[in-house]
Amino acid sequence: MTEMTFDQTGDFVVVGAARAWLREQGYSYGSMCMDMPIGILKGNWTIAKWRNLTAKERKQLDGQLVSRDFRNGPIVVQLKDSATDEEIKSGNRIKQGAES
Repeated sequence: MTEMTFDQTGDFVVVGAARAWLREQGYSYGSMCMDMPIGILKGNWTIAKWRNLTAKERKQLDGQLVSRDFRNGPIVVQLKDSATDEEIKSGNRIKQGAES
């Protein structure tokens, strides 16, 4: 797993920086839901808020944005290693780059 911390200052500046970095790397991200994590998937996806994702869907994510305070940060981007063929076949991960 790879982790990257964003700690810029200003109202919601840090979440904007993390989202911009994810877009540049080819990732999609879900919507904020209070202090819950935000799901991340490689490729062009629409991702529900954390509270609306099932346990299986959460497991299939390529990563998540986590923070106790998305307004002021810091925010940590946690990315899993690339999905293996076995994980994809078993349904535990989604093929990266696919669209929903």
